[in-house]
Amino acid sequence: MADSWDGSYDHGSQSEESYHFERLHIEPIYDSFICPLTKQVMKDPVSLENGQTFEREAIERWFRECRDSGRKLVCPLTQKELKSIELNPSIALRHTIEEWTARNEAVQLDMARRSLNLSSPESEILQSLQYVQYICQKSRSNKHDVRNNELIPIIVDMLKSSSRRVRCKALETLRVVVEDDDDNKAILGEGDTVRTIVKFLSHEQSKEREQAVSLLYELSKSEALCEKIGSVNGAILILVGMTSSKSENLATVEKADRTLENLEKCENNVRQMAENGRLQPLLNHILEGPLETKLSMASYLGELVLSNDVQVLVARTVGSSLITIMRSGNPQSREASLKALNQISCCEKSARILIEEGILPPLVKDLFTVGANQLPMRLKEVSATILANVVNSGYEFDHQTLVSEEIVHNLLHLISNTGPGIECKLLQVLVGLTCSQATALNVVAAIKSSGAIISLVQFIEAPQKDLRLASIKLLQNLSPHMGQELADALRGTVGQLGSLIRVVSENLGITEEQAAAVGLLAELPERDLGLTRQMLDDGAFELIFSRVVKIRQGEIRGTRFVTPFLEGLVKVLARVTFVLGDEHDAVSFCREHELARLFIELLQSNGLDNVQMSSAVALENLSQESKNLTKLPDLPTPSLCSSVFPCFSRQPVITGLCRLHRGTCSLKETFCLLEGQGVEKLVALLDHNNEKVVEAALAAVCTLLEDGVDIEQGMKVLCEAEGIPPIIEVLVEKRTENLRRRAVWAMERLLRSEEIAYEVSGDNNVGTALVDAFQHADYRTRQIAERALRHVDKIPNFSGVFPNLGGG
Repeated sequence: MADSWDGSYDHGSQSEESYHFERLHIEPIYDSFICPLTKQVMKDPVSLENGQTFEREAIERWFRECRDSGRKLVCPLTQKELKSIELNPSIALRHTIEEWTARNEAVQLDMARRSLNLSSPESEILQSLQYVQYICQKSRSNKHDVRNNELIPIIVDMLKSSSRRVRCKALETLRVVVEDDDDNKAILGEGDTVRTIVKFLSHEQSKEREQAVSLLYELSKSEALCEKIGSVNGAILILVGMTSSKSENLATVEKADRTLENLEKCENNVRQMAENGRLQPLLNHILEGPLETKLSMASYLGELVLSNDVQVLVARTVGSSLITIMRSGNPQSREASLKALNQISCCEKSARILIEEGILPPLVKDLFTVGANQLPMRLKEVSATILANVVNSGYEFDHQTLVSEEIVHNLLHLISNTGPGIECKLLQVLVGLTCSQATALNVVAAIKSSGAIISLVQFIEAPQKDLRLASIKLLQNLSPHMGQELADALRGTVGQLGSLIRVVSENLGITEEQAAAVGLLAELPERDLGLTRQMLDDGAFELIFSRVVKIRQGEIRGTRFVTPFLEGLVKVLARVTFVLGDEHDAVSFCREHELARLFIELLQSNGLDNVQMSSAVALENLSQESKNLTKLPDLPTPSLCSSVFPCFSRQPVITGLCRLHRGTCSLKETFCLLEGQGVEKLVALLDHNNEKVVEAALAAVCTLLEDGVDIEQGMKVLCEAEGIPPIIEVLVEKRTENLRRRAVWAMERLLRSEEIAYEVSGDNNVGTALVDAFQHADYRTRQIAERALRHVDKIPNFSGVFPNLGGG
């Protein structure tokens, strides 16, 4: 039994190499050193009552097995029953074995030391490294011997081996050597060894990476080495990358993650982690660290460039804490938190989170506070920047939060009394507030009551581009509500109008500033004769025209601002057509640049509704002026005979006259729509999805039926262009009140033709639409609908009895 039992005892975790190495004893093994059960050198020898000596662990195991199997407790060698199982330590033998072991291990360690040479065979090096691991795992004191024998630098040299197996074994051995031994870690941390270990993290062989990260994990347990590891260029970046890698094995990922957790002890490492995308440690420091650390981390957060998703994460995690720090009266605290909040308020989502966390009241307070607690101007600029960010996030503000008259007046006061940096940000705040219909009217009212429009307009000439852009965008937002005030402010000798035109005409592609500038000009009252006159004098329309042409010819290629820029250009160019009856220079400009032809071509700008609408409006104005510009033929003076005897006179026949205007017409000179397929292209827009485009196109078409032209010929022109069915469709659909009003007017004119009236009278939809207009429309439209219904005999015509009623 005893003979078979010894093979079942595990003699340790030694590898074949280290066990083989250990058996090369320098001094012989005495039989008394060997346990009869394990056949191994004893570590803790004990004696039985009969004097037999065994390894304590082995004999105790023997006794357990005897009990478990129900056998008598006997000596494993003599097989005689024991009266006592008391174990007596063999102290002298143990000391003798320890001395013998120490002498042998010293010699064996020296042998291993000599074998650890890059010129040694691979097998010898591997055996030596394995033996070093074995003795270090066997006894902590052996780690001291390894250190005292200066083996650590020698093992480090093995990292230079050309053998991958040797390099892996060296990394593994170093990990065992430094485990739970700060002195060995300190020696390994000397020189460039840490840098060398970090290099193995990027090796292609996963085994080397795994051993290297395990070694770094051990080293990172030493606070003294954390800073050294973090100081190696790329170390933290690689470790962070490993934690998110899907190709690494889980053990390696976990070791990398735990290594980074250890490295968090050093603030510099935390900063590096944040810079490389591992933000949580920095956020934890802001949440839980001492005040000095909180401020340091918040300040560093303010220097990072964060993606939108990360800004949202940071706002959710530490937004409230940063706002709390900002409320502190401590200047350093406020500065650190403001910088961080500035960084995480750029994204709309994160800005809204900060608003919900209560950022607005302390921000406004910081901006407006004067006296002992006021912020220095450079920090007021940061506050203004944050405020601009959150206001432009699209959040629906309570009316009194930011747009009370007092707050807007304070903002306007600061804008007029600070430097360009803060002025720009505060103007951006007003831009954000005027983007929402809910708050724009409050801001407009406050600006009007403060009389600030003149000072706001002056920023158009600011040399700083950002400041100029902010002011132009603000004025563009104000223009629908303060168009006439803006026109009055721009009209004059100060030069702001000229500055706007210069911005539009700059040959820099198409910028946001240019789009905003032309958008502002487009919103100014188009019938302001004085403004249009000044624009004519300044050559503004020539510049606008040239930009439109360049875009159409492809000389200015598309950018994200090309659509609003072109829409604004066309609308500004159209304003010249509103003053044709008052300004001969406007007529000359339209003729010289053939604007009628250009606007007809622009009707086909599919997808650009505002361009089509402005072009149709311009064509309506041009067409209305045609009857005034048409040159009527000079008829010869009748002879005496013809005047006495009219029956002998013959009316002279004049060819080439416009059938609509009865004179000499052309698209270029008189803007007559009968040329250039103007009518057909306008008719094509009558089924447009955008009601405003339909309204503008219908208004232009109606100029063919106005008083002052040959209405009968206008009807024929519309019939030829297949324009009557679309007009009927507009009437029947009743999409808007303006469209109904215009369509009813057009139908009444068309129904004056008996032929058209006969054809339409059978269409119940037309009758119903006219009856509905007669009953529910405004007073003027109801009158026109009544006349139209008479044309189709829906209402009796009493004009023969009451000639003064229902006149045309």
